[in-house]
Amino acid sequence: MKRYYIGVCTACIFLMIAISSIQCQSADEEVNPAAPLTQELAAASDLTGHYRVTPNIVYVTAENYAAKLDIYKSSGSGLKATLVYMHGGGWRGGPSKEEYSLWFEPFLFLGWNVVNVEYRPSTVASAPAAVQDCVCALRWVIRNAKKYDFDTNRIVIMGHSAGGHLALMSGIAPAAGFDQECPGNEPLKVAAIVDWFGITDVSDLIHGVNTRTFAQQWIGSLPDPQTRAKRVSPLTYVRSGLPPTIIVHGDKDPKVPYSQAVRLHTVLTAAGVPNQLLTIPGGGHGGFGNDQTRKAYAQIFEFLRRNGVGTQAVR
Repeated sequence: MKRYYIGVCTACIFLMIAISSIQCQSADEEVNPAAPLTQELAAASDLTGHYRVTPNIVYVTAENYAAKLDIYKSSGSGLKATLVYMHGGGWRGGPSKEEYSLWFEPFLFLGWNVVNVEYRPSTVASAPAAVQDCVCALRWVIRNAKKYDFDTNRIVIMGHSAGGHLALMSGIAPAAGFDQECPGNEPLKVAAIVDWFGITDVSDLIHGVNTRTFAQQWIGSLPDPQTRAKRVSPLTYVRSGLPPTIIVHGDKDPKVPYSQAVRLHTVLTAAGVPNQLLTIPGGGHGGFGNDQTRKAYAQIFEFLRRNGVGTQAVR
C-alpha cells in the first residue's frame, strides 16, 4: 500500500497561509535569516514530521463500487483519539475525498488520527447506499483499531452537509438494516458526533417548500419515497443514550434549512442527549468567516473535552 508523508498534502497549505501572514517588505529590505519562525510556520513544520498517510484503502465493495478511505496516522506509540470524516456534496459525485481534507486539519494539529471516507454517490447508487457505506467504514475502523492505533473509546465522527447527515446516521441509527455489505457483531459505538450543517430530515427536502433536487436524486424514483426518506433521516432515530452531539449551522443556510438543526437540537435535548447547537449568525451553507470558523472549532474541542474526549497538541 502506497504511503506518503503529510508534508505534501497538508502542511504546504498551512505554510502558504503562514507565509502570507508575514507583512510584505520593500524589495531592498533584507529579511533577517535568524528571525524566529512565526507560530503558524512552527506548527506547520512540526506537523510534517508527525503524520504518515495511507491512501485509498478499500473498506467495502458494493455493486462493483470499491469504496476507499485514507488514513492520517499520528506518529508515536499508543492509542490516539480518532476522527472519522465524511465529506459533503449532496450525496452526489464530484470533488474527491481529498479535496475536503482542509475541514479536518485542526484535528491533525491536535495529534488525532483521521480517517477520511468516501462512499457511493447518488450517481452510482440511491439511498440508503451512502449510509450503508459509512456504517461499513465505521465498522472497518473498529475492526482495524489495533493495527492503526485507533482508540475505540475516543472515536468521533464528523461531516459537512450530506457528510453531516451521514455522520449522524452512522452514529445514531441502529446498524441492523444498514450493514448488509459488512455484517458483524461489533457494537458501532462512537464517543461523539460533530455535525456541520447536515441534513436531519430528508423527507423535508423531497417534497414541499424545502424541496432540493439533490435530495430527490439521492432518494430516487422508486415507490413510496417518503417512507424511504424517513428511513434515512437522523430525526427518526433520536432516543436516549445517544453519543454527545454538537451541531454547527448558519441561520441563513440556503441549502439545508437552519430549522433542521433546531429540530435536532430540540429532540436531542428532550431525550436527554448531551448536545449543543452552535448557530453562525448570518452564516450560509459553509463559507463562514475566518473568525467564525476559529470560534466554531474552539467550541467543538471544548464540547469534546467536556464529554470526555480529550485532545493533545502535536507540539
